[in-house]
Amino acid sequence: QVQLVESGGGMVQPGGSLRLSCSASGFGFSFAYMSWVRQAPGKEPECVSSISSAGDRQWYADSVKGRFTISKVNANHTLLLHMNNLKPEDTALYYCARGGWGTPAPRNQWGQGTQVTVFS
Repeated sequence: QVQLVESGGGMVQPGGSLRLSCSASGFGFSFAYMSWVRQAPGKEPECVSSISSAGDRQWYADSVKGRFTISKVNANHTLLLHMNNLKPEDTALYYCARGGWGTPAPRNQWGQGTQVTVFS
């Protein structure tokens, strides 16, 4: 059974930084592509970043390119998202997801989410 537990969300001012972490279990993490998906109230889910199984290829949405960095630590089954220069439009619930490359993975492959709020 896929289990994904996100942490690291919070409230920051514009220009601030956060690091999201996802602990994965119940599947072959080392062999899985992984993604971060976000959903703001009233909006469709958006894949913001994806990473290959070995961590050697990354994809970023244009809206976060140059500000967010995704990484994957296979040794301890952890997915990370470093977010810098945060903007109010980054406010959303952020989900760790198994699979996906540029588009959201199926909903049943997401964790429970962690809230990121950027306020001015």
